[in-house]
Amino acid sequence: MGHIGTVVIVHLLLHFLVPLLPALTLYRKKWLVSYGMLLAGLLIDVDHLLADPIYDPGRCSIGFHPLHTAIPIVAYSLLMLFPKTRLIGMGLIIHVVLDAIDCQMTSGIWYTAG
Repeated sequence: MGHIGTVVIVHLLLHFLVPLLPALTLYRKKWLVSYGMLLAGLLIDVDHLLADPIYDPGRCSIGFHPLHTAIPIVAYSLLMLFPKTRLIGMGLIIHVVLDAIDCQMTSGIWYTAG
């Protein structure tokens, strides 16, 4: 497996491991349900289906895919203000932050205007 393959695997693992941390620390009694709700943040990757190719390891998701742009990201942040939507918002923000870190590490780009 080449460098790109390793980066992709690490990125995907982080999308599953990082949400586990707040689930176990902030929502210990209901960590499994909380973890599932945090993982729901992965659903925003459905916007990758609009791109050609669907997946490009050299492309920064932030600013390119519709659900990875500024206005939705602000909405995800606002979801964290309300107890009933806090976990979903947190999961979405964790997802976007991990994608932004991936962009920086793979191409040195934090944001790509789509």
